[in-house]
Amino acid sequence: MTATLTEPATREEVGLGERLELGSPWVTIVWNDPVNLMSYVTYVFQSYFGFPKTEAQRLMLLVHNEGRAVVATGTREEMERHVEAMHEYGLWATLRKADA
Repeated sequence: MTATLTEPATREEVGLGERLELGSPWVTIVWNDPVNLMSYVTYVFQSYFGFPKTEAQRLMLLVHNEGRAVVATGTREEMERHVEAMHEYGLWATLRKADA
């Protein structure tokens, strides 16, 4: 009888974990602005996110040419931290749910 009681709990725990992993992720978006230099935006992406220079430059060019770039994906709490950090660097950033 003990095995029967633990099996449903185990299934529920696995189910909960799967639901959490499959939940909609959030994204951090950095927007173009008329203030910051492209070299500074590249520097921020490298120093804060740890992107290699080529990836930081690619993302910076998306911001410059397309007006925005998704720079991170994860939980809402993680993205809130990233947005706050971008604001501290003087960049315009927002978060939203990722497209399904």
